[in-house]
Amino acid sequence: MTERAPLSRKISAIAESATLKVDAKAKALQAAGRPIVSYAAGEPDFATPQFVVDAAAEALADPKNYRYTPAAGLPALREAIAAKTLRDSGLEISPSQVIVTNGGKQSVYQAFQTVVNPGDEVLLPAPYWTTYPEAIRLADGIPVEVFAGADQEYKVTVEQLEAARTERTTVLVFVSPSNPTGAVYTPEETRAIGEWAVEHGIWIISDEIYQNLVYPSTGSGTPTAPMRAVSIVEAVPDAASQTILVNGVAKTYAMTGWRVGWMVGPADAIKIAGNLQSHLCSNVNNVAQLAAAAALNGPQDEVEQFRQAFDRRRKLMVAELSKIDGMTVPTPQGAFYVYPNVTGLLGRTWAGKTPTTSLELADLILDEAEVAVVPGEAFGPSGYIRLSYALGDEQLLEGVRRMQRLFAS
Repeated sequence: MTERAPLSRKISAIAESATLKVDAKAKALQAAGRPIVSYAAGEPDFATPQFVVDAAAEALADPKNYRYTPAAGLPALREAIAAKTLRDSGLEISPSQVIVTNGGKQSVYQAFQTVVNPGDEVLLPAPYWTTYPEAIRLADGIPVEVFAGADQEYKVTVEQLEAARTERTTVLVFVSPSNPTGAVYTPEETRAIGEWAVEHGIWIISDEIYQNLVYPSTGSGTPTAPMRAVSIVEAVPDAASQTILVNGVAKTYAMTGWRVGWMVGPADAIKIAGNLQSHLCSNVNNVAQLAAAAALNGPQDEVEQFRQAFDRRRKLMVAELSKIDGMTVPTPQGAFYVYPNVTGLLGRTWAGKTPTTSLELADLILDEAEVAVVPGEAFGPSGYIRLSYALGDEQLLEGVRRMQRLFAS
């Protein structure tokens, strides 16, 4: 019998999402009875606002929502997204420049598929979200990491980008606020990077999923953060013709499981991305789309309450983690993550073990303190860990105290 043909080499080379892997391991241990505190998932612990749930219930009662609808999204939601884009990103667009996707992750995938050709180099500031390099490779592009450490507040400079640029560079990934670091670029930094990209005709994929989660500075010695994250297309209007914005309702509205995201861009790019989606998945769930429209159009009071709760947790997390000798904790200005430098903990013996990488350190923390964190290797170089503070206050403090006890031994 002839041997079976091989599996796809491209897909076989793709690594599993590191954050989802750690989260799944933590949940499996919890199901087995272990009292695991998990900082792994970027998922708000709040309930979706009730008026959004009510809108979904109303949509569920209407039989027209049981049918196929336009692959690019319901008109009502595309209009709401256009209004949000003007409100929060300072860019006036037509609803026809919007594609509604199954979560923000699909919009990231489609954005790279739309603007990357085989062999193109994509400048990827690091630390980066774990999905970006894999999505670039799926588009037959080459991720080129540009690293900025804690000494730079995890923000790359134009000089670094220019040093990494070659004749094959066609795309820049820009994320502010950042996952995993919580870094927020100032308006001036954003403008400089946008102008540089325009000068060189480079596409920008700007992930704005955390744009509504930005916090004020927390006292002397910390960088001053804007109360809003300035979009690169607002800072440099000329960049709009070569920028795709990706976003969604997951983080701001505690709607991770509803799976509604979107991409916004120039008409020609959106046209071919729409063609792709028509073959890939067609329309997003209609009930979830109408719930997302309600979220964007409705009162934003609960969103502000969420933001204030995250701000309180951010301050607590930074203060308590900073008590651990060997852990350096920059103050995040956005999103809901802290990204400590843990090189001071490596090469030392804890509970009879001597970790030399942040991957080994994360395993130690899980085994000895029953706390799940994501190692820096998931986001770039070793020597860091990511902790989400999008979990309940009691759990948040309990997990940090366990780590304090571990590293005091």
